[in-house]
Amino acid sequence: MFNSILIANRGEIACRVIRTARRMGLRCIAVYSDADAYAPHVKMADEAYHIGPAPARESYLDAEKILAVAKLAKAEAIHPGYGFLSENAEFAKQCEAAGIIFVGPPASAITAMGSKSNAKQLMEKANVPLIPGYHGTDQSTEAFTTAAKKIGFPVLLKAAAGGGGKGMRVVNNAKEMESALAAAKREGLSSFGDDYILLEKYLEKPRHVEIQVFSDKHNNHLYLYERDCSIQRRHQKIIEEAPAPGMTDSLRRAMGEAAVACAKAIGYVGAGTIEFLLDEDGHFYFMEMNTRLQVEHPVTEMITGLDLVEWQLRVAAGEAMPLTQEQIPLHGHAIEVRIYAEDPMHDFLPSIGTIHYLQQPLAQNWLRVDTGIETGSQISQYYDPMIAKLIVWGETRSQAILRLIQALAHYRVCGVQTNLALLARIACNPDYQVANLFTHFISHHHDQLFSTADQANDDLIVAAAIWHTLHHQNQLKQYANQYHQENSPWFIGKAWRMNMPAEQTLTFNVNNTIDTVNLIETPDGYKAKLNNQEFDVSIMQHTEHHLRISINQIQHDYTIVAEANHLTVFNQLRNLTVSLAQDKWETEDGDASGGHLRAPMPGTVTAILVKPEQNVKRGEALVIIEAMKMEHTINAPTDGIVREICYDVGDSVDEGSELVVVE
Repeated sequence: MFNSILIANRGEIACRVIRTARRMGLRCIAVYSDADAYAPHVKMADEAYHIGPAPARESYLDAEKILAVAKLAKAEAIHPGYGFLSENAEFAKQCEAAGIIFVGPPASAITAMGSKSNAKQLMEKANVPLIPGYHGTDQSTEAFTTAAKKIGFPVLLKAAAGGGGKGMRVVNNAKEMESALAAAKREGLSSFGDDYILLEKYLEKPRHVEIQVFSDKHNNHLYLYERDCSIQRRHQKIIEEAPAPGMTDSLRRAMGEAAVACAKAIGYVGAGTIEFLLDEDGHFYFMEMNTRLQVEHPVTEMITGLDLVEWQLRVAAGEAMPLTQEQIPLHGHAIEVRIYAEDPMHDFLPSIGTIHYLQQPLAQNWLRVDTGIETGSQISQYYDPMIAKLIVWGETRSQAILRLIQALAHYRVCGVQTNLALLARIACNPDYQVANLFTHFISHHHDQLFSTADQANDDLIVAAAIWHTLHHQNQLKQYANQYHQENSPWFIGKAWRMNMPAEQTLTFNVNNTIDTVNLIETPDGYKAKLNNQEFDVSIMQHTEHHLRISINQIQHDYTIVAEANHLTVFNQLRNLTVSLAQDKWETEDGDASGGHLRAPMPGTVTAILVKPEQNVKRGEALVIIEAMKMEHTINAPTDGIVREICYDVGDSVDEGSELVVVE
């Protein structure tokens, strides 16, 4: 076994690898960009080396810089993580040439599976079932349209060198082909440096089921069961579980043996994942092979009790796998959810900002949190917006779901928007709970999952008012102590009035609605009035971020976080952000409906689809910006004329920058 390893990645990926490597006694070397100087993975490592500016292409994707650091630090091995250089065949070759162990498959295997088109041709020769598609070299719109008509719409365009949902577009008819193909090519080139596209038949209600394979240098190959990754948004997984619900022994064996055949066909070594589409009739079709460890590997670890990173390291060092196929255990059920900094209510727009409060559920032997984020961490435009992976295990799938819901109810994040509420709604959805899974689950259940119906949040507003009042009183008390004015009514802060009850009014802005809470002090606490309702409130416990109160003789726990003029209140699976209202609420001049289209986040202009003085229709695409590895299209808010285009392709824009003026 080698004794030192460089982790050529960042965030939770690097933290995950370091945890296992440290346990094995290896010296851990991290790399970091300008944006990650204080990141958790840097702090965890024994040594950390700066490799360049924040953009990944100038740091984490710069193979020469990574290799230079490896030589300087005398690293014997490089673990590329899962992402960045992990599936870069040239980088694997460079490591070998430098005498550094690459913790991954040989370059030939990466090359064989690096192109989805070539991979499908290899699998076709190996008699692995393939979904109907077009993998030709003619990349013209006409060629793709002809192939799509032959196969039948709808079809799916995919970047041949892609993954993670990047460079994918569903095309429902011939009219959509040109714009969808152009978008897929742009995103493929931006994310992977390759705009080669392939086409597949788009199955109406498939499941996404993948097989974890492992191979060593002694020609041993096995599979570690399967994972269902059907719950996706924007073609990217957000919930994964193992084993796949409803999997029969015969189907598991057939898919596992097909996956092993794939690994054998390319002389594979290390951890890999064979991804299949599974239709309603139990037929499975090869999609692609990811020649690396997957983000969702923890669910496999939870049901087998194995550490797959340790297996990677031992296999890379030349050891044989410690178990045979028959010896691989399978116990219970595990579910992983990906917690993202994004706004699901606005087409999953990534959310940029500082994590100013983070509270994770208490560690249990059935609960695991993989993260590279802590309080104070920045979610920037340069990297994937994932905050953490929350993984739970149960004796049964039902128990795992209950534990997941409880864990989500105790996960608190402030500073950015998150998908926590959406994940909880999915976990509570009746179809999810009976394992009626398919890749379009979120869009199919859109109305239930994205309902804007008002929730009963009055108690959250009352809790905010009580917490703010108590917090204000504590501040005044500390101030009064400095001046020995502990008994002065002017310092007590309890809304004292001569010959009248102590009463105060707090006004909050709640989702652009003004709510007023009247608080009248009582011997036990307060009588609160809100929206023509009265609440008898008793104070049970109050700390900096915690409030336990009895409302009408029912006790509730709240987590409350203050940031500037805002209070965020959490209770179980609910949360609400309120603002202390000012004397006058004003809105900016010229909103989107006025024709001033602004960037929703920092990014780079990748396409301008209109010209000055051009007539446009409402909803027509005008400009495309890229941020956090995803494209975001700015559409016309109304029919009109383009009067001004404020940026050129390639320009960087800040959040709120005016992009286009439509009159």
